Amino acid sequence: MRANHPSPVGQADAIDTLTRTLLRDVLGLSQERVDAFEADTPLFGALPELDSMAVAGLLTEMEDRFDILIEDDDIDGDTFETFGSLVAFARGKVAK
Repeated sequence: MRANHPSPVGQADAIDTLTRTLLRDVLGLSQERVDAFEADTPLFGALPELDSMAVAGLLTEMEDRFDILIEDDDIDGDTFETFGSLVAFARGKVAK
C-alpha cells in the first residue's frame, strides 16, 4: 500500500497546475490560454497583461498560495522570462 505522500512528479504537476491557475487569476487570462502554455512560452514582454504591477501581484499570490516567502534578491530577469522559468522558480522555492 502506498503512503499518502505526493510523489515528486505529483508535486511537480501540482506546482505547474497552480502556476497556471495563478496566471489565469491574477492576469485575467482564459483557462484555454494558460493550458496551452509550454515550458518555453514567453511571459514578460510577450503577454501585455504581465507588466511590472502584475509581477508584484503575482509574487504576492505565489507567496500566499505556495506558502513561501519571496525575497527581493530571489527575483531576477529570468524568473518571468518563460512559463518554464516561472514554474522552476516556484518549484525551487517550495522545495526549500
